[in-house]
Amino acid sequence: MEELPSKRDRRRGFTLIELMVVIVLIGIMTAMIIPEMKGTYEDALLRSTSRELINVFNAAYSHAVSVNQVLRVRLDRKSGRYSIEKRVREAGRESNFVPTHDVSGGEGELDTRISIEIRKSGDGSANASGEGSAQVREDNSRVQERDEGITFYPDGTAEAGEIVLRDRDGFRIALRINPVTARVHIVELARE
Repeated sequence: MEELPSKRDRRRGFTLIELMVVIVLIGIMTAMIIPEMKGTYEDALLRSTSRELINVFNAAYSHAVSVNQVLRVRLDRKSGRYSIEKRVREAGRESNFVPTHDVSGGEGELDTRISIEIRKSGDGSANASGEGSAQVREDNSRVQERDEGITFYPDGTAEAGEIVLRDRDGFRIALRINPVTARVHIVELARE
């Protein structure tokens, strides 16, 4: 005679309701986590771009001091390309900058998802007159059209400036170059 399975033997698997509850819980947790992960990726992209630029600025600073030559980190905002250039003087002409291939990592390309804005402190007339930041931005954009880079000098100083990096979600980081020490200070700006 065949024995009937006990209640204990029949209860080995999960019921359909238990499986559905687990699937619903996984769906809810996924819906909560995915938006956070997107922000984390964008944040990581913004921070890695800022680290890359800091490394280029530090290389230009070190090379300018070690070879006793004026160097500039040129940034092309449209293509996202950067390069380190050296100043050459031609007889009877204004000095120009030409690409230098002496510096390791002196050329490259930034991620196109990050926009670049270059702000330079001009002659100080906008700040001295007490006008607002809108006027300063207009003055900076005029300077920006003339010169798309930050200059490093052989005495260990640099041109005062700020590079603002912005991702698609409006998060921004400013890289402020100290003109006396030529060091870069990272500042997180409010989201636009």
